[in-house]
Amino acid sequence: MALADTNSWTGIREELLRRIHDRIWQPGEQIPHEADLAEEFGCARTTVNRALRDLAESGLVVRKRRAGTRVALNPPQRATLTIPILREEVEALGRTYRHSLLERDFRPLPPMLHGAFQVSLGADVLFLKTLHFADNRPYVFEERYINLEAAPAARDMTFEDVSANEWLVHNAPYSHGDISFFAVNADKTLSRKLDATTGAALFAMERITWTGPLPITHVRLIFAPGYRMRTEI
Repeated sequence: MALADTNSWTGIREELLRRIHDRIWQPGEQIPHEADLAEEFGCARTTVNRALRDLAESGLVVRKRRAGTRVALNPPQRATLTIPILREEVEALGRTYRHSLLERDFRPLPPMLHGAFQVSLGADVLFLKTLHFADNRPYVFEERYINLEAAPAARDMTFEDVSANEWLVHNAPYSHGDISFFAVNADKTLSRKLDATTGAALFAMERITWTGPLPITHVRLIFAPGYRMRTEI
């Protein structure tokens, strides 16, 4: 007997997920065909297909044409990452937040970003440089490009009262993203902005978010010495 509401694909997904987690279906085991599951749940086969596609995209099942669907032998172990609002992150540390907009300009996207951040040919993007502070000490230096096709209201925002980070989280919902982490050595500019010793290793990340096929923003964040990133697994 199914425990979840199986009137929707999300309810069916939850029931299939329960069977996987409870080891009703063992790793590597083939699960019933779509038609059999549709008959069991009393729904359309397309509804079952949507639930199975979601599980496959999560890496929990493996689907092969003509071979059916099997529970993954080695499902991926994923960390949960969200886009933090830097103001909230700083305030959660018990510190006072402020930001300073250093540069705001409309310009063509740099050629080095064309492959990863594809905007309309010849279109200008909004470029921002922002320094975020915690207790009046540098916290993170941000360089950001915003695709005005994806977030047209950004054209009229000054981003002096509210940062682009916070505004985008609230006003430009994303469907998916790409993120990378790396270290950079502080050059003279970064050492001055982040109160770091020249040559010091600094934690950095680059992130691109999309809404469907449309890129929203590309941002590079470089944090002051001592920053630690925490997440859930």
